[in-house]
Amino acid sequence: MSRIKILDRSEMTEEQARVYDSAVASGSPLGGPYYAYIRLPSLFEGAQGLREAFAGTPLSRREQQVVNLVVARHFSARYPWFAQVRASLQAGIPEAAIKAINAGETPDLPDAAEAMCYAAAREMMDRRTLSDETYAQAVKVLGQDRLIAMTAATGSFAMTCLTANVFDIPAPADDPMPLAS
Repeated sequence: MSRIKILDRSEMTEEQARVYDSAVASGSPLGGPYYAYIRLPSLFEGAQGLREAFAGTPLSRREQQVVNLVVARHFSARYPWFAQVRASLQAGIPEAAIKAINAGETPDLPDAAEAMCYAAAREMMDRRTLSDETYAQAVKVLGQDRLIAMTAATGSFAMTCLTANVFDIPAPADDPMPLAS
C-alpha cells in the first residue's frame, strides 16, 4: 500500500486539477511518482515538461529505455520498473535484455550506442560518475551531446525512482515482469 493517498480528481485543488487535466489531455503519465508530484502542481508540470524535453534530445527512444531500466533496477523501484518494462518492450528492447538487467547481468545489446548507454548508466549508478576510460568511450560512441542527454536522463529518472520508493508506490498487481529480489 502506498504511503501517500492517491488523490481522486474530485479531491484536487483548482491548480492540481488544472495540471492534471492538462496531462490527461496530452496523454502524459499520471501514475507512479506523479501521484506524489500532483500535490505540488508546479513540480508536476515541471516533471511533465522535463519528460517532454527528453523527447527532443539526440538520445533514441531505445537508448532512453535502456537508461531507464538500469536506473529503475538500481533503485529497485517497483512502479518505475513496471512502467519501463512495458515501454521498453514497445520500443523493441528484447525481453531477454530486460530480464538480464533485472537479474543484474549485462544484457546482450548488439547496438553499440545502446550497450554504451547500459554501461555508462550502470557505472553512474554504481560510482556516481564515470571513469576517464568510460567517459572517453562514451564520447566516442555516443558523442558529447548524446552523453549529456544520457547523463541528464539518468539523473532525472533517479528522481522518479526515489519518489516512487519514498512514497512506496506499488506496481500494479498484474505486473508481467516484477523486479527480481
